Amino acid sequence: MRDAPRLPSSPGFWRSPLRGPWFTSVLGLVLLAGITVLFLTGLVSYAAYNPDLSPVNDKTPGKGLLGFYLFAWPTDPHWLYRLNQGVHVTLGLTLIPVLLAKLWSVVPRLFTLPPARSLAHALERVSLLLLVGGGLFEFVTGVLNVQLDYVFPGSFYPLHFYGAWVFFAAFAAHAALKTPAAVRNLRRMRAGADDLVSPRPAEPTVSRRGALWFVGGGSLLLFATTAGQNTDGPLRRTALLAPHGGAEPGSGPNGFQINKTAAYAGISAAETGEEAWRLVVTGRTGTVRLSRAELLRMPLHSAALPIACVEGWSTSDQWWRGVRLRDLAALVGDGQDPPDVFVESLQRHGAFRRAALRANQVADERSLLALYVNGEPLSPDHGHPARIIVPAAPGVLNTKWVARLTFGEL
Repeated sequence: MRDAPRLPSSPGFWRSPLRGPWFTSVLGLVLLAGITVLFLTGLVSYAAYNPDLSPVNDKTPGKGLLGFYLFAWPTDPHWLYRLNQGVHVTLGLTLIPVLLAKLWSVVPRLFTLPPARSLAHALERVSLLLLVGGGLFEFVTGVLNVQLDYVFPGSFYPLHFYGAWVFFAAFAAHAALKTPAAVRNLRRMRAGADDLVSPRPAEPTVSRRGALWFVGGGSLLLFATTAGQNTDGPLRRTALLAPHGGAEPGSGPNGFQINKTAAYAGISAAETGEEAWRLVVTGRTGTVRLSRAELLRMPLHSAALPIACVEGWSTSDQWWRGVRLRDLAALVGDGQDPPDVFVESLQRHGAFRRAALRANQVADERSLLALYVNGEPLSPDHGHPARIIVPAAPGVLNTKWVARLTFGEL
C-alpha cells in the first residue's frame, strides 16, 4: 500500500467521500439566497441610522460612493427596523453551520497547485480567498457584536460595513462563475467527476443527504435558540443563546429589556432629580429651559412603540407617554414645519451620546420626548427623567437621559 499523501496540495490528501459537486452545490445555493438577504438587510440597517444627516450618526466616514443608496428613513410601519434587524441577525446566526460546511466542502481548492493556471483561474482564486476571508470576518465580527463581547480593534460599524462590501463583491463574482454549474450539479443528483472528489476516498460513515440533514439541524437549533429575542410571547423564552433572550430582566412597567444601564452611562441621581435637571430646547426664535414639572403641564400624548436594537433583539410595543417632539419644536418657533433635531444626552460613557433625527421623524405625531412608560415614570435605566422614542428608529437613536434638543438644519 502506498504511503498516504502528506501535503494538503497532494491528490488524495482530502479523503472524505462526502465532498463533491452535488454536496457543495446544495450548500452554495442556500448561501446564495441567504447571504443576498443578509447583505440587503445590512444595507437597510445602515440607512436607518440616517448616516448622511449628521456626522454623529455616521460611524463609517469616507464611505463615498458606497453611500449611493442612502435614503431618508421612514417612520412607517413602526415595526420596520424591528423586522429588518431581526431578520438580519437571526438569519446570520442560522447560516453559520451552512457557511462552515461550505468552507469544509471546498477546502481542497484552497491548496490547489499551481496557484494560477491562467488569468481567469488566478482571478477565481483571488475571489475565493476574498470570499473565504471576508465571510469569516463578517460572521465573526457580527457574532461578537451580537454577544456584546466585541474585541476587534476599532469600531464595529466601519469594519463590518466595509468588510461587507468586500465580501459581497467577491461573493457576487464567485456566484456569477459558479451558479450555472451548481444548478447543473443539482439536476444530475450525483457526485460526478470533480477536483473535490477524492481519488482514494475513505469508507463513508454518513451519506451526503445525512450530512445535509446534520447541517440543517444545526441551523434549526441556532434559529430556535436565538429567534425568540425578536418576538413576543412564549418564543422569547426559547432564545437561550441570545444575550437578550429568555425571561424579561425585571417585572412591572419598566421590566423590559435594556442595553445600557444608568450606572454604565455614568448617570447620577443628583443630576436627574427634580431640582437639578432641566431640558434645554433651542430653535429659530431662541432657547427655553424646562423642568420635568413644566413638561408635564404641556399636552401629553401616547404611542405604542417597540425598542429594536442593531444586535437583533427587540421589545414588544411599550406604551409611552410624553410631549411630542413637534410641540417642543413649536416652543422655539418651528411649529409649522418642524426641522431636523440634534439630541444630546447626559450620558458620559458609550456610543451615541448624541444623535440626529430627520424632520419627518420629528413631525410624526408618535415621536415623543417620553416621560412615562406603561403608566409609570421612566426608571433610571430606561432614561429618567426623559428619553426620545421614535417609530421605526434603531434603538440607539431613541436617546435616553436627554439634556438638550437643538432644532434646525443639521
